[in-house]
Amino acid sequence: MPPSLPILPDPADPRLTRVVSGTDHTGAEARISVVEERPLTIYLNAQEIVTAMTIGDYPDYLALGFLRNQGMLRSDDVVTGVDYDEEIETVVVRTERQTSYEEKVRKKTRTSGCAVGTVFGDMMEGLEGLTLPDAEVRTSWLYALAKAINTTPSLYLEAGAIHGTVLCERDRPLVYMEDVGRHNAVDKIAGFMFRHGVSAADKILYTTGRLTSEMVIKTALMGIPVLASRSGFTAWGVEIAREVGLTLIGRMRGQRFVCLSGEERLVRDADPAAVPEEGAKHRRKAAGDD
Repeated sequence: MPPSLPILPDPADPRLTRVVSGTDHTGAEARISVVEERPLTIYLNAQEIVTAMTIGDYPDYLALGFLRNQGMLRSDDVVTGVDYDEEIETVVVRTERQTSYEEKVRKKTRTSGCAVGTVFGDMMEGLEGLTLPDAEVRTSWLYALAKAINTTPSLYLEAGAIHGTVLCERDRPLVYMEDVGRHNAVDKIAGFMFRHGVSAADKILYTTGRLTSEMVIKTALMGIPVLASRSGFTAWGVEIAREVGLTLIGRMRGQRFVCLSGEERLVRDADPAAVPEEGAKHRRKAAGDD
């Protein structure tokens, strides 16, 4: 049975940040919270797949989502166990099906994601012939989501240097994951959906990070028809979104947003003039978005 929703960040979790002392621009002592970063080695059955740098929460979802997004876990795979050993920082995913991905692990591509994202095999594998659901997205939902997400207590607002990704249904955030790399945050969402059999057809994925090719590919392969961000775009990300029919919305700041793909899904049911501009705190955070 899936956990109760919504799942939200816990910036008070002592495992995720530490206080570090230094000096500010005037030479005075400064004490700030910084996010933790620790390795997590992921195994699929007996094979070591990758070591990811992560903040350390939801290792089971991260492992499942990473393997699913790399095509190493199939939609019909039966997972017999997900074993996490905190002491040696390792998670082992076990399946009924025997697996072997030596060739795929040898062929890997570094992505633009923070903490050096890695994609195994052909980045475009699985996109050919992909058809995304014909779902609508109302602008009133986008404005409501942006307000809810941007005001939710999070490591992103408290410490920065981190990305957030949120699985949403209409105007409701369901699962809000954070990590040092946006690819990790997306993989946690994918792992949650895979473990609990969550449908992607009517969902929106929201991210605080850039709309890169990696983000577009992962969202499309997850079957989610809409990807939105408060940050900007890359040209290849836009090109792929247009090829697969993904609705791609970026630069969501207060009243404003830009849609560069999938405009046909947009239902403009809200007056932008009635939406308040963002506060200064959010504008400062946005200026440092990665």
